[in-house]
Amino acid sequence: MADIKKGSLVRVVREKLENSLEAKASDNRFPPYIFESKGEIVDTRGDYAFVKFGKVPTPNIWLRLDQLEKFE
Repeated sequence: MADIKKGSLVRVVREKLENSLEAKASDNRFPPYIFESKGEIVDTRGDYAFVKFGKVPTPNIWLRLDQLEKFE
């Protein structure tokens, strides 16, 4: 995860997000675009990254770094 930093292109790992504590604590109906499109890291704080998805207006989201993988 050290290679994931501000400006990195990432995708969400469905299995890690759907089974996470965050998913169990909130609405776990995630929009398909977070799994189907690439996101860009806008900021990082500790173990979390603020991710912006797509070119259309969609909400940015904070995700744990271990729930992301670098988009190649």
